[in-house]
Amino acid sequence: MRDLTYASPIFLEIMPTINGIEREQEEVFIGELPIMVKSKPCHLYGLGKNELIDMGEDPLDPGGYFIVNGTEKVLISLEDLVPNRVIVSKDSAKGIIISKVFSTRFGFRARCSIERTKDGKLQLTFPAAPPSMPIIPFLRILGLKTDKEILNAFSDSPTIRSDVLYNIELDQAKSYDEALDLIGRKAAPGQAREFRLKRAEILIDTYLLPHLGTEPEARVLKAKYLVGMLEKAILVANGKMSADDRDHYMNKRVRLAGELMQDLFRYAFQFLIKDVTYQVERSVARGRRITAKTAIRPDALSDRIKYALATGNWIAGQTGVSQMLDRTNFFATNSHLRRLISPLSRRHPHFKARDLHGTHWGRACIAETPEGPSCSLVKNYALMAEVSMPTAATDDSAVIRFIRTKNVKEKEE
Repeated sequence: MRDLTYASPIFLEIMPTINGIEREQEEVFIGELPIMVKSKPCHLYGLGKNELIDMGEDPLDPGGYFIVNGTEKVLISLEDLVPNRVIVSKDSAKGIIISKVFSTRFGFRARCSIERTKDGKLQLTFPAAPPSMPIIPFLRILGLKTDKEILNAFSDSPTIRSDVLYNIELDQAKSYDEALDLIGRKAAPGQAREFRLKRAEILIDTYLLPHLGTEPEARVLKAKYLVGMLEKAILVANGKMSADDRDHYMNKRVRLAGELMQDLFRYAFQFLIKDVTYQVERSVARGRRITAKTAIRPDALSDRIKYALATGNWIAGQTGVSQMLDRTNFFATNSHLRRLISPLSRRHPHFKARDLHGTHWGRACIAETPEGPSCSLVKNYALMAEVSMPTAATDDSAVIRFIRTKNVKEKEE
């Protein structure tokens, strides 16, 4: 296809502001975005059999792929653990209980976990922070400043209160200021006190459970969320609750082409912004006059999107996401479009992840999988499987409104 790319141009409305004065708004071409064949922006969308034949197209072609540099590319669906949900697991080798959540916000994915050791210590780990920090100082910073407030935040279960009291006794910080300084000294050792305190606040607001918010107002909500994670970990450690099954499809989500392209575009657009900033700063330093059209290089956005689709090297180090569409026959094409891969490494056994699970029935084909290292890590959708998308019908607020119609009393805080 002569190295052609089926893509649509992208225009951005820019209003330059110089010395606080807004200038005339411009519409600038910033690059091209590849279009999926037979998607809504595609010219073939919604056409009937006879219309497709008149246009010289195969009416049986399923679509769902991209054309990049003259090659048909398909984005393979990724199977991953559900974001923003607490999952409790046991590490038998180390004898610890892990209560973790993949907190996801606008493409940023933060793994926040609480560990309960053999001797009952409760430790918190999250991105950009020192590992295995004691949990009590974080609860003080998040709004539960006194020992009484921390204890009252938990349920009346003697098992839970026993662990919490033990960790309160081990806590070195007994106030909000001491807790903030303790975390600051571990997060930024050797720095000035003001810098340490500011660093501790940034860690808690930005990297701890970002899906609940990144403003100081969200700290109380984060404290309640951590309390729930702690209670589940303690109950599992004491045999009062069973650990979650990570291989259950209730705890899995499928990332389709739309979400993968969204992440890729966000990454490429952020690079474009950095490139525009560099071009403007360089022109100002040289005393040159610059406009919105001269500051933007469309290749900065388009090249990164095309490179990822052409090579399969996605953001966050993922490989094999984009593959050349198998056109051996009609069945091979449909099978390739319905493929599902796991992010787990092919080099390790992962026996439990490879086992056939009861929840695969009706969702993933129990027979179609390759032999060798990829066995059961590369799957295909079942014949009649459907992937549901988040809509107004699946929104939590709609569920809450329905529950309230059944005269359910809300728990007082």
